[in-house]
Amino acid sequence: RCGKTSIQEVLFKGLPPKDAFFIEPTTKVVKTAYESDQSSTVIPLEIWDCPGSLTIQTLPMPLSQFPTIAFVIDIQDHHQQPIARLVELVITAYQENQNVNLEVFVHKAEALSEEYKIENFKHIQQRVLEELDDYDYGHIPMNFYLTSIHDHSLQDAFSKVVHKLIDSLPYIEDLLNVFCGNSQATKAFLFDVKSRLYVATDASPVDSATHSLCSDFLLTLNSFGPLYKWASTFEERRKLFPSQLVQPPSASIQGSPSASPRSPSSFDKGKLPDTDQVTDPPKALFYPSASTSLSPGSTETTVTCYLITPQLALLALIPTQTFEGRRGLVEYNVVYFREGVQEIWQVEREARTRG
Repeated sequence: RCGKTSIQEVLFKGLPPKDAFFIEPTTKVVKTAYESDQSSTVIPLEIWDCPGSLTIQTLPMPLSQFPTIAFVIDIQDHHQQPIARLVELVITAYQENQNVNLEVFVHKAEALSEEYKIENFKHIQQRVLEELDDYDYGHIPMNFYLTSIHDHSLQDAFSKVVHKLIDSLPYIEDLLNVFCGNSQATKAFLFDVKSRLYVATDASPVDSATHSLCSDFLLTLNSFGPLYKWASTFEERRKLFPSQLVQPPSASIQGSPSASPRSPSSFDKGKLPDTDQVTDPPKALFYPSASTSLSPGSTETTVTCYLITPQLALLALIPTQTFEGRRGLVEYNVVYFREGVQEIWQVEREARTRG
């Protein structure tokens, strides 16, 4: 009952935080592969949701096989037993794999006042480190996060956990740094659209207000996006707006009254295509974008969102004066950033397929 399943449900399955109260306790290990073969995200994630009663001995796979182990502690609970179990888990995991990432979520922080939850968080962290030091394992690197499903602290903490699993992270960060430099963006994130985890960010520090702003903007777009449809062909547009469109005159190629559209490559060579070889052109990919201005005044900023792949979106903060005056340049930089990320994703996908 410390909130392990609710973390996964809220992040990856869109469960409203207010409904997490009704989740039944987990009684067996539940495995969820977040990235499918057709997914275009760079997050290689499979989550094992383990019940609180599970022991190291009954775990169906050795701890050495897990690159990351996350332990969740209820900040409201009595801490003695959870801390003892955490210390045992950390020592065993480190003995089996010294490269394992050890993460501790001090969860349900919303239940306490600001001052009291910070005090409890520091107390738990100090107790864990002291007990590890008593066993001569005080040198084990660990990360502690104060989290809640009711604010952005969970997305921020889980994003930092995921960063350690992305082999291509340095290359994506370099692309973001170049984009910020060329577009005069003050901050940029590459978000996973569904979970709103940020896959990478530029070199400037991440502050909670900026992260919350970009996360909320993406949530708004996710909520209203399904209301709009991209009509990429005349037939689709005619169905949506029958009274506003007129059927274009049909073209005739080499005496054929209803031939398919011409082949651009053939016309580039200065000759008509053979009607037997004419094919419909590939459907163009559509990458939506959105922007909105914030805080009118001399320091007015525009938050922008550009879809990079069907699962990844670039969110950037750009001075409004720069964005309005050099929007073409910004979008030109987005195109090159998109191509770079897509190439990285393709390389990773091929590597996983071979693996």
